[in-house]
Amino acid sequence: MLKRKIYDEMLAWKRTSQGSTALMVDGARRVGKTFIVSVFAEAEYRSHITIDFGSAPKDVTDIFINDSADLDLFFAKLSAYYSTPLYRRESLIVFDEVQQFPRARQLIKYLVADGRYDYVETGSLIRLKKNVQDIIIPSEEDHVEMFPLDFEEFLWAMGDEVTYPLIRHCFETGRPLGAALHRKVMNDFRQYILVGGMPQSVLAYIDGKDFKASDVAKRRILKLYHDDIAKFAEGYEDKVYAVFDGIPGQLSKKEKKYSITSLGKNARFRNYEDSFVWLNEAMIANACFNSTDPHVGLALSADPATQKCYMADTGLLVTQTFQDGRFTDNELYRAVLFDKLNINEGMLMENVTAQVLRLKRPRLYFYSRSDNLKRENNMAIDFLITKGKKVVPVEVKSGNYRSHASLDKFRKHFSSVTGDAYILYTKDVLVKDGIMHLPLYMAGLL
Repeated sequence: MLKRKIYDEMLAWKRTSQGSTALMVDGARRVGKTFIVSVFAEAEYRSHITIDFGSAPKDVTDIFINDSADLDLFFAKLSAYYSTPLYRRESLIVFDEVQQFPRARQLIKYLVADGRYDYVETGSLIRLKKNVQDIIIPSEEDHVEMFPLDFEEFLWAMGDEVTYPLIRHCFETGRPLGAALHRKVMNDFRQYILVGGMPQSVLAYIDGKDFKASDVAKRRILKLYHDDIAKFAEGYEDKVYAVFDGIPGQLSKKEKKYSITSLGKNARFRNYEDSFVWLNEAMIANACFNSTDPHVGLALSADPATQKCYMADTGLLVTQTFQDGRFTDNELYRAVLFDKLNINEGMLMENVTAQVLRLKRPRLYFYSRSDNLKRENNMAIDFLITKGKKVVPVEVKSGNYRSHASLDKFRKHFSSVTGDAYILYTKDVLVKDGIMHLPLYMAGLL
């Protein structure tokens, strides 16, 4: 069983909510929502009923349609159908894949007010307009997002629960791990980049450290995502396909901004904007917006027409890049494992940084400025985050980088709002030129 941090968030909800809200677990398909909710229900409640609306028979949906006005009868029928007794304040009812039956989600308001039981909903593509357009979204929902496994959870899956606390200690104290331990952790992190954090991929890999088995699992997930696009992006699915399939090519470029003209000579952002929104709201991709003037705040100056589009899971990006070829031809595996990345393959390092930064933030930002008249004013910062009222620039570099000109110019130009500055790279902790250099596996601690 994969240990997941979201379990503690669910437990905190149960203790603080005391039945006053339902919990919505939102995440991409195959991220592990159903499994972790099942574990939670089994361990924390006297009894539970799980209704999978992806396959619920008409007999069950008819209960919601015909009997919800009489909750005594409603619960009696559910209990009888699932042969499960329900106990006041000791039972949980799970609405799995609730986006498939929005009427159940709308009923949450009345079920919570009734107060007899607890409710957890799981949903994929839950934010899409198509899945909420005919209902009133209940205000009695607490939301928690579920993502692919982070690096610490990946280490847990590998049987290592002692290394990450040391990584956190070294981050907090600014101390290097030392050559031997850093080499070991970077080796583990490279495996994490290749396998990714989708549970099926991780489970396939840890059974014998089999990259091929992991790749097979990831190909199934990518096919599922393509099928979802056809089903849920009806009417503009071709544009979503084009944006999604173009992600590896866009990230292989130096600055990694998504060039709309790559989709067609006459393509315009306004014609593809819904496609970017779809992928972001489906939690398949992580959008990163250009904050054109960090002086006024990252969100206030964000330009949605200038964005980078990262895959939400870096392991899926690895497979997506070579999905038309055989696994044995995938050169990225060898390049990552043996630290032989070139500038194009370095896209994985930036993508995994976006992946872990997104865990704590609803949106990602970068900074890019082009000045054709004064080239010395050109600068590009991979990521901008905030600490308190300060803007923190974050650059992702290879281990042998020679300069950080853009970072220096940014710190000077925005000195009044800039706080700490970080470079994420493949070497150990180091403070140099007033910049904190951190190994990539510490990105999730920022």
